[in-house]
Amino acid sequence: MTGIRVTTPDLTKERALRSDGHSWIAGMDEVGAWAGPVSVGVALIPVKATKRTLPRWLRDSKQLSEARRESIFESVGAWCVDWAVGHATPGECDQWGMRIALRLAAQRALAGLDRPPDALLVDGPLDLVSEPEAEPGERGREQSFTGSVHPVVGGDARCASVAAASVLAKVVRDRLMRAESEHFPAYAFEQNKGYPSPVHQMALRGYGLSSIHRRSWSYVAGLPWCDGWPVSREYRP
Repeated sequence: MTGIRVTTPDLTKERALRSDGHSWIAGMDEVGAWAGPVSVGVALIPVKATKRTLPRWLRDSKQLSEARRESIFESVGAWCVDWAVGHATPGECDQWGMRIALRLAAQRALAGLDRPPDALLVDGPLDLVSEPEAEPGERGREQSFTGSVHPVVGGDARCASVAAASVLAKVVRDRLMRAESEHFPAYAFEQNKGYPSPVHQMALRGYGLSSIHRRSWSYVAGLPWCDGWPVSREYRP
């Protein structure tokens, strides 16, 4: 994990929301790559959460090794009052674009909670949860979140609830990609989880795209059998 500044998240943002009258606060974070789904985790934290109760090693998932993430997964999940991970398929990412795909994954994660939050801390600068896109012919959109949404740049490193969502989403998606690797051995998904490792990029040059690759990203330009495919330049994880 060299080259990454390790930051310990805290509950400053969560406490501020409680001071504003919110009781049930959740963090949200997304994870995605060239292949596989875009996945969004949501972590509803205890009302009486304190620094002392935080799971050991809770960090932004990017600051942890795969082994460390797996080792704390159960304790992070147990710390949460409730949590869920929602997914949007590669096909949905290509068909609707990443903004809508992220919204679908986020809304599916929220739908997986038994108790909805009344305030949501979201990693990044954009609120992709509460304001529905008005896309002609859009299908599959879930009910929009009506609570208070607070985007926080660097939230996965700063906010304990978002860090928890980050770890949960990353581990769940990594496990999905390890399972997919049995069906697509050339791409070494068990190692790279769909991210552009040298082995993955070499396999793309030799074999082209698999059925779980996103086809609308700029990386497909010049790949075998990909000429003429539309390329999206919009926001993506």
